[in-house]
Amino acid sequence: MSPSAPTISELIAQERRLTLPHFGYDDAYALGGLLVTLARERHAPVAIDIRRGGQQLFHAALPGSSADNDAWIDRKRRVVERYGESSYLVGTRFRAKGTTFEESSRLDLDTYAAHGGSFPIAVEGAGVIGSVTVSGLPQAEDHALVVEALERFTTRPQA
Repeated sequence: MSPSAPTISELIAQERRLTLPHFGYDDAYALGGLLVTLARERHAPVAIDIRRGGQQLFHAALPGSSADNDAWIDRKRRVVERYGESSYLVGTRFRAKGTTFEESSRLDLDTYAAHGGSFPIAVEGAGVIGSVTVSGLPQAEDHALVVEALERFTTRPQA
């Protein structure tokens, strides 16, 4: 079942709600593991990437994914790095203006993709410090998987 397309206000609310108190190496491993578990339960052929600054803290490629998914991850992640918002929100903002990211961003489309699946990792008091990205499903499903994992991650018991 494909999730319905969220509105701009819903996407903004997700980002505000999913701001974290901190995010380090152990957090990246826990979030990545949670994403792998969710993807495996759904037999989702995805690749998963978590970055803080310029450092890749987690990467996994599940059965059915390919190097093409890694290229999509890079392009979607660069949108988060440039705009400080989810790649889905950026693309949705362009569509709400009656255009597309591809037509109007004036960015190299081999480098940037405003398709759902990359979400900013924002830390209270620090702002966006990284990204978590999934590629392999339709964009709404990539985005929904990341949001679900972040929601579960933020409500899990702390060790």
